[in-house]
Amino acid sequence: MPIHVRAEPGEYAEACLLPGDPLRARYVAETFLDNAEQRNWERGMLGYTGTFRGRPVSVQATGMGCPSAAIVVEELVQLGVKRLLRIGTCGGLQPDLQLGDLIVAVSAVAADATAQHLVGEPHAPTADWELVHGAVHAAKELGKPVRVGPIVSSDLFYNPDDGQYQRWSDRGILAVEMEAAVLFTIGALRKVKAGCLLTVSDVVVEGEFVRISDEEMKAAVDQMTELALRTVTADGH
Repeated sequence: MPIHVRAEPGEYAEACLLPGDPLRARYVAETFLDNAEQRNWERGMLGYTGTFRGRPVSVQATGMGCPSAAIVVEELVQLGVKRLLRIGTCGGLQPDLQLGDLIVAVSAVAADATAQHLVGEPHAPTADWELVHGAVHAAKELGKPVRVGPIVSSDLFYNPDDGQYQRWSDRGILAVEMEAAVLFTIGALRKVKAGCLLTVSDVVVEGEFVRISDEEMKAAVDQMTELALRTVTADGH
């Protein structure tokens, strides 16, 4: 039994969604899964397993930041999880992004030390192509537009470098968040499929900080979760 995700092999499905927030994990389990059973309580990192449209699927909180996410992802792999899809929020870095927009990440700049410690040399954390393609396909079926491209995983939420957001934006990076780079890196190292869907909760370029309302956030996260569940349980996996 792992130390932080205290479950036995088989108690998590091969497909698992990864929100950062434990309360979002509970919300997803209660709202979207049938016959959901709680699998983890340790350190408040809530995890559940149930079914979606008859397919087994789990949801497990990762906490904030790559160090926390790395522990959870490593232990989920130990438990037999093979498809890990982060569902998170992000700061939009392109001025044409709107609050509530959905992003499918292709790669994640590792502006974080965890992925660098794991690899020890230059590395490009990259999402699993089948999950990227599956998310785009599922979004088309749902009639939900998505942006597809690179994101950046930062160590910092309160960033003292005021110009860094603009530099990332100028290089075409869509959004900033805090966990995807290590998820993609561990996916590559452990030979499992890893992906990331994000909801734009803030826009952090062009001189102003705009935050989504709670009601808009709930609606956007619901759409993202539906898309994520269709992606990880799609035929072909």
